[in-house]
Amino acid sequence: MLKLKENIDHLTHQATELLRELIAIPSLSRKEDKTASLLENFWKSNGFNPLRSGNNVWVKSPDFDVKKPTILLNSHHDTVKPSASWTRDPHEATVASDKLYGLGSNDAGGALVSLITTFNYLTGPEPLPFNLIMAATAEEEISGPDGIASILPTLGDITVGIVGEPTHGDMAIAEKGLMVLDCEACGQSGHAARNEGINAIDLAIKDIEWLQSYQFEQDSDLLGPVKLTVTQIIAGAQHNVIPDRCAFVVDIRTNEYYSNREVLDIIRKHIKSQVKPRSLRLNSSKISLQHPLVKRGLNLGLQYYGSPTLSDQALMPFPTLKIGPGDSARSHTADEFIYLDEIRMGILTYINLLTDLKI
Repeated sequence: MLKLKENIDHLTHQATELLRELIAIPSLSRKEDKTASLLENFWKSNGFNPLRSGNNVWVKSPDFDVKKPTILLNSHHDTVKPSASWTRDPHEATVASDKLYGLGSNDAGGALVSLITTFNYLTGPEPLPFNLIMAATAEEEISGPDGIASILPTLGDITVGIVGEPTHGDMAIAEKGLMVLDCEACGQSGHAARNEGINAIDLAIKDIEWLQSYQFEQDSDLLGPVKLTVTQIIAGAQHNVIPDRCAFVVDIRTNEYYSNREVLDIIRKHIKSQVKPRSLRLNSSKISLQHPLVKRGLNLGLQYYGSPTLSDQALMPFPTLKIGPGDSARSHTADEFIYLDEIRMGILTYINLLTDLKI
């Protein structure tokens, strides 16, 4: 294995060049086929035997041994659609003032190429006490069914995962879950001038008041309380008709003490509106401070926190740590960028986390 301190500049250059190639290729969610091919060919040119399913590409340690524990390194290569506020070409990877600009540079290209570089660096001639799988996956931005969830059964037993997302290099040891509810209050239509009908808006207001005031018993030191927010409402067709339907949408961010199913059951017990969840699969997650991977990070001086943003971590049924270069506040913004030094530190952090790790 090459000495890290003497070769970090070379590794950073390699990672940066790969990121520039990725930025140059549009890779909106569900349309990541060209970046998937780029990554597949990249690994082949580096002597690996990548596997591919749809737009997901992964590679395993050359000396993979089912008797060893397995660590999954994962980040995504899909992006959101660039907003109209961009002042640069979102697919022209330009460097200015030590910043690399381009769509997906921060979310999550910097983490992706840092993890890929880490995988390539660690899978050298010296054997590791664990297996590594590096997976570059699709549809993270939409939590789609053809992303990481579609290949997890193929990967086998995973002991722990590292999910690459922009976290300032801090350890996100917990992450809020997400559930969206489509609700509908049902009344009875009538003429607005007469005392008849049952106004669905009035019924919905009562339910919304409960949603706004209810407090779940268990707050999280890392993630705070479960948060319920009514974000959309629609009712009525004309001014003189009592509406018999009032639909509203609730955005719910769960902490690690409640599954989405538990929160749904509580809400259904307390409101009269019909409630339909769009999905129950994006649950909150948490990894123990006593987990060897987290303890390794603490020994390296890394900080930890609870993340309010969602990632593919929500879809993984094993312990995961979310960590990576970049700033979550830059994600999905116009003129997105990542500092070159953040990529450098991302590589160093990932390699140091895994070096001498005992799990």
